[in-house]
Amino acid sequence: MKILLISPNTLTVPYPVYPIGLDYVAGAVSARHEVRIADLNILDREALASLLVAFPPDIIGISIRNIDNTEAGDPLFFIEAQKELVSWLRARSRAVMVGGGAGFTILPGEILTALALDYGIAGEGERFAMLVEALDTRQPLSAIPGLISASAPDAAIVPWAGVQERNFGKTSSSHHHYYLEHGGMLNLQTKRGCSFRCIYCPYPHIEGNKHRLVPPDEVARTALALQEAGAKYFFITDSAFNSDIAHSLAVAAAFRRSAVSIPWGGFFAPTRLPPDYFRIMGDAGLKHVEFGTESLSAAMLQNYCKPFRPADVLTAHNQALDAGLHVAHYFLLGGPGESADTIAETLNAVDSLKKTALFFFTGIRIYPHTALYDIALRENKITAATDLLQPVFYESDAINHAAIEKIIGQKAADRINWIVGSGGKAAAATVARMHKRGYTGPLWEYLIR
Repeated sequence: MKILLISPNTLTVPYPVYPIGLDYVAGAVSARHEVRIADLNILDREALASLLVAFPPDIIGISIRNIDNTEAGDPLFFIEAQKELVSWLRARSRAVMVGGGAGFTILPGEILTALALDYGIAGEGERFAMLVEALDTRQPLSAIPGLISASAPDAAIVPWAGVQERNFGKTSSSHHHYYLEHGGMLNLQTKRGCSFRCIYCPYPHIEGNKHRLVPPDEVARTALALQEAGAKYFFITDSAFNSDIAHSLAVAAAFRRSAVSIPWGGFFAPTRLPPDYFRIMGDAGLKHVEFGTESLSAAMLQNYCKPFRPADVLTAHNQALDAGLHVAHYFLLGGPGESADTIAETLNAVDSLKKTALFFFTGIRIYPHTALYDIALRENKITAATDLLQPVFYESDAINHAAIEKIIGQKAADRINWIVGSGGKAAAATVARMHKRGYTGPLWEYLIR
């Protein structure tokens, strides 16, 4: 069978993100099928139409990575554009249309209906390969975990227990070259699942709440393959690279053994870490530490069910700085219990974080299957009938989004290292210009003061 996998994500704020999920989907499909990847960061509609003629697919898989950009202050909603894409494809192809991806898994039935898809895969995308085999051999579909359709819109999500085989560079598609030319960044995954219990996060629902670790030497082999393909930098996509400290240290050791020489970055939780943790990571090539700090109010960190407290944040921050690393902190303000006092507590404590970039997001997107959803229900901020496909953001009773943004603006003044949200189109344009001049990586280190 001919299979076309499409990445419709064209959001480049703050920079283009390589569609790693489709590598794993392609890697799961049997070699007896022919797979192509169409990345809409590269192909315009004319080129995609030509591809449909030259490679008429039997099945089209569409990766729904994001429903929206989760920014209350600068909201972007992607489902309408994806709906238009499916309609456009229907007019040019008789292929079976299948949706999947992280965003799809959050609201699978709703997105299946909105996009008028034939099938959807709720959960990890490797089960797309099971659907391909069943359609090819005309076998029953009922045994495929996570498969939904218009007649069966609900499915239990079970973590993928099979092999996680990344098909990087093995299909005839060479879409990774676009990312090499726009910042030199590719990405890497070292584990799936998240053991943290943050009230707002859908990761445990998407991937499960137990870690499934990729063997460190395999992670290093993939990193080396990215390097040999021309990557100048790679980003680790785990929800928090250090959520399993022992495994992250083993990955760092594997990088050193394998002569991985390009710099890299990742998301980290500012938890209690071994004193030499970031020095070891720096020796293995780590350059950028992005902390999901969210707040520096002890009460708010407890409300968010974070596994650290303000003192832990400061310690982890200083450890990273002492190791010579670039450090950024991300804050998520306006959650349950937020008030003018907790905002002031956070912003006053920020001044103790020296030499860093600070990103402030106001308002927390409410997703089903999270503790925040249950809180919002109890507080009558939403009902069971609320359409969460459209972005809905939690707002504290004690302080609204506008008031929080005003306080941040006054505190930030003209400090260039205080960024509200992701920076928007202006920041993306600046990053694009720097990438064009040969700079690589996320580049926020140039904001540090």
